[in-house]
Amino acid sequence: MELTDAQWEVLKGLVEPTTPAKRRGRPWKETRAVLEGVLWILRTGAQWSELPRDKFPPYQTCHRRFQQWVCEGTLVEALRVLAEDLLARGQLDLAETFIDATFAGAKKGAVRLVQHAAAKGPRSWQLRSA
Repeated sequence: MELTDAQWEVLKGLVEPTTPAKRRGRPWKETRAVLEGVLWILRTGAQWSELPRDKFPPYQTCHRRFQQWVCEGTLVEALRVLAEDLLARGQLDLAETFIDATFAGAKKGAVRLVQHAAAKGPRSWQLRSA
């Protein structure tokens, strides 16, 4: 699930750094690989430290650029552009969308316990003395 060359050409102008070519310090990692690392994290829901080292740049680099793109609003724009591309190619069906959620089940017999406790009445000493 890597970016196609056509998708990269569309996104390149959004995510490429705008710093001058001659800058001090260590050269930046390839932006396409960093973006693919960020998209892998978003797609899998894994922790940043679980980013495969053989496929992507270090997770610290991906996380730092992710934070920068979020603050600048670049990531929202990039995701919008990718969604529009998928919609234009007919590979995105908005009728099949869902929201992921976490559910916590109650203990067995919780309904009976609640009904039983409510039938007893309040236990507060203020209510008993009133």
